[in-house]
Amino acid sequence: MLLQVIKGFAEVQGLSLSKDKGCYVLEKVLAKRKGFLSRKKLIYRAKFRIDDEKNELQFTELLKESGLGLSSGDDGLSSGFGFKTESYKTGLGHREGSIEEQSLLFGKRYDYSFDFGFFRRSIEDAARTEGYAFIWKYFL
Repeated sequence: MLLQVIKGFAEVQGLSLSKDKGCYVLEKVLAKRKGFLSRKKLIYRAKFRIDDEKNELQFTELLKESGLGLSSGDDGLSSGFGFKTESYKTGLGHREGSIEEQSLLFGKRYDYSFDFGFFRRSIEDAARTEGYAFIWKYFL
């Protein structure tokens, strides 16, 4: 039942749902940037595991930026074709606010309005309603 509720939240927010190594993965591309011979995208990813024996929902989330193409040499890399991936975990505990604040850590400017705090609270409320404890984990 809890999984069905989470699937509903994910669908409304435009997140894809998949399963990987015993965990469910929710993912959404928040923003894309295209430049001369380069592409970058910012992805929100949440992972969760439902433990029916302990009545727990274990949850973690992160932002990930990936890019492919020519580098400008401004970040210490040599010019030419390159691939760079960065990710930012939301920390050891809950982080409030919009992802726009965190995108500054990447040194980029993205235009989007996904509020992951609202999404996480919706999942937390659903878990508690179904009788599960919501456990935020750094790694899953």
